[in-house]
Amino acid sequence: MIENFPADRATALQRLESFGPRMGHHYERGRNTDLGPGQRHDVSRLSPAIRHRLVTEAEAVGTALALHGPERAQKFIEEVFWRSYWKGFLQLRPALWAAYRAELAQDLARLEAEPDLQAAYARAAEGSTGIDAFDAWAVELRDSGWLHNHARMWFASIWIFTLRLPWTLGADLFLRHLLDADAASNTLSWRWVAGLHTAGKTYVARAENIRRFTGGRFNPVGLEENPLPPAPPAPTPLQPLRPVAPLPAGPVALLLHEDDLHPESLLPPGLAVGAIAGLAVPRARSPLGCAPMAERHAWQVLADGLVRAGAHFKSPASALAPEAVAGWAQAHGLPVVTPQAPVGWTATALEGLGVELHVVRRDWDAACWPAATKGYFAFKERIPAWLRELAPSPPSA
Repeated sequence: MIENFPADRATALQRLESFGPRMGHHYERGRNTDLGPGQRHDVSRLSPAIRHRLVTEAEAVGTALALHGPERAQKFIEEVFWRSYWKGFLQLRPALWAAYRAELAQDLARLEAEPDLQAAYARAAEGSTGIDAFDAWAVELRDSGWLHNHARMWFASIWIFTLRLPWTLGADLFLRHLLDADAASNTLSWRWVAGLHTAGKTYVARAENIRRFTGGRFNPVGLEENPLPPAPPAPTPLQPLRPVAPLPAGPVALLLHEDDLHPESLLPPGLAVGAIAGLAVPRARSPLGCAPMAERHAWQVLADGLVRAGAHFKSPASALAPEAVAGWAQAHGLPVVTPQAPVGWTATALEGLGVELHVVRRDWDAACWPAATKGYFAFKERIPAWLRELAPSPPSA
């Protein structure tokens, strides 16, 4: 059985509604258990929708609050904020993304030059290592574009410590295949598993843990369960968020992208929109491009966002190649407004358009990102205040 994931807001809202009753104690007790495709009743499988903001973080948290309250839904709410923490952490330290890309380029060059590394990498990517759990996850990643969060950590740990493959090549494999891949969650999670995020702390996949939390589906043998920690990572300096200028009075041209596809809640009420376009650059995820399933999903979610934007603002909307955006903007003669793209391939593409962009930073990001200066436990202490300040509520449509 292959998992499937919504590529439009209407279907994503149906999944949000159907999972809502399980966001309390069911999620708290079952979120770490992965019984396999078709049996994952206690995780939402909403991550691709939230990653593209077909459903916003505020809507997911608002649903949990409305049905369960802040205490019973605490674990679900905290996991939603984890994604915002990672985004803020990378936004304040963009050098980590640049360093990952540079190290990946070196490791891809090694992959070309070293036959033994090529063979080991191919076995891991194809799921033919002989480690039952790992091989099953490799196949599921390829076939469905998704893995349970616990499986992602186990997979990364086995990749790094048992198979002794460069962490960047594993992070790149995930980026090319995952429907919910984003630069922050993916890069920083792989660094965390490898022991590069917190000095002296690695995440070790243990056979007993895998057996227990997969309901005995797997019995992996030969795992390295006592790896040596890497050298302590060098500190990365913080870079303050750039201030966002006030939006033009209007009318404006709206440029959507795959990182934020809820245009209905993006702009201030009454701001006139005279033109709408959208772009997606999924092949820019990696020097190796993007898996066809992930690329297709990116274009599908963008298409859905453009249809809804056109209906909401009563203006024609179309997808554009990056090189066509400057001509589109010039033809309409309007200031171009776009949702802020967090550090990653979309932000890089926007910077290279040759168009002045007026960026909209959502209240959610403006609240959370600056607080990601230290570890998550310091960050999550702010959640109760944010729940009051941001007043998240369930979706209305």
